[in-house]
Order: sequence, then structure tokens, then C-alpha cells
Amino acid sequence: MAGGQAGLSALAEPLLDRWLADAELLAPRAGRDLWLSEGSLLLGGWSQEHRRYHTVEHLDEVLQALDELGAAGHLDARQALLARTVGWFHDLHYDPRARPGSNEARSATMARDHLHRLGVEDWAVDAVEAGVLMTQDHDAGAPHDAAEPALLDAVHDADLWILSAPPERYASYRRQVREEYAHLPEAVFRAGRAQIMGGFARRARIYRTDHADEHWTARARANLGAELADLGGPV
Repeated sequence: MAGGQAGLSALAEPLLDRWLADAELLAPRAGRDLWLSEGSLLLGGWSQEHRRYHTVEHLDEVLQALDELGAAGHLDARQALLARTVGWFHDLHYDPRARPGSNEARSATMARDHLHRLGVEDWAVDAVEAGVLMTQDHDAGAPHDAAEPALLDAVHDADLWILSAPPERYASYRRQVREEYAHLPEAVFRAGRAQIMGGFARRARIYRTDHADEHWTARARANLGAELADLGGPV
């Protein structure tokens, strides 16, 4: 795992600081004790022993990608706050043995429960739920009826930033995903992985936002092409 367990632990404190700053904006009446309790619970979920890719490292990368998209003008301050909240909850429940869509559905339910407990307004809870559910299939062409299309587009791209990671990080990501699916035979894993990554590679446009499309696409296509060649799937 990139950086090892010590590296992942080092991310916890700055991530908690980020959560506390956002929680104060999301739920100003909740108070520091509840903000801190929720932040600790969130980090605990992201730090579960069975995780290899869906860890605080992935969470940190999603938040950094959202920062980049916000700086590029794709999100205003309110949208950026909601997008970061989606980032915190989108893989809060993660079981690699779960049926497709189950993890996202459970994470969305947890987001609603946790945010309501903090006293977050209903419209914001609805927007966060829509963002979490969108990460189920990352269908770039699918219509969405949520009131926050810019938020959904940014979350979509931030969650897929990893496709455009530098080669060393992308190789680490591949190893981490394989470790999470260690229960699958190699042939089964490779066939499933080739189908999923081939779907991304065949898209006319991988990313929804103009910034990600311009700055991340070339690296993403290079990574996908190399992985599919290794897997023996269509490039």
C-alpha cells in the first residue's frame, strides 16, 4: 500500500481538521463535540482493516481533486462544501463482497442518517445522497434530476481522478484493488476488471468537467490502455 500504514495514519489528523472546518459550516448548531464524534466515526470507517484502496488515501485524493476543480471554477463555495461532504460519505460503507450497488446504497443511507443527526438541512442532505448514489456506476451520459448537476459532475470526476494518477500511483492503485478482491480467482478478477476498465476506455469523454477533461484525460487514457493491454482486454 502506497506510503504504508504509517503514511495512512499521518493523513488522519489533517483530514479530521478538514472535516471539523466543513462540519461547522454544514451544521453550525451541532457543536464541536458532535462534529468531532462524527469525524472520528468517519475516519474509523475509512480505516477498516479489510480496506486496501478505499482508505483514507483515496478519501484524501478525492478531496484534493475537488479542491482542484473548485479552484478551476467548477464549484462555488456552497457546491464545494457539499461535494466534499459527498467525498466523506461515498465509500463509508465498503464491502468488496457486496452485490453491485449495495455499498453505495448503504453509504447513502448512512449519509442521510449521520447528517440528520448533525442537524444538516434537508436540501443539503438530499444533494449529498444524490452524489453518493451517483458513484455507483459513474455513468457519464446518464441524466440526473438532482438540483446540483455541477456538484455531481465534480464528484464524478474527483472519484475517477485515480485513472489519471501518475504511473507509480496507478500501479499502486491496481495492487490495492487486487488485494481488496483477493477472494476472487485471478482469471475471474482479470475478466471483471477488463470489462470495467474497458468501459471507461471506450467512453468518448471520461470526465464531465472541462478542467478534468482537458488536464486529466491524456494520463487516464494512457493508464487505461496500459492496464487493458496487461489484462488482455480490448484497448
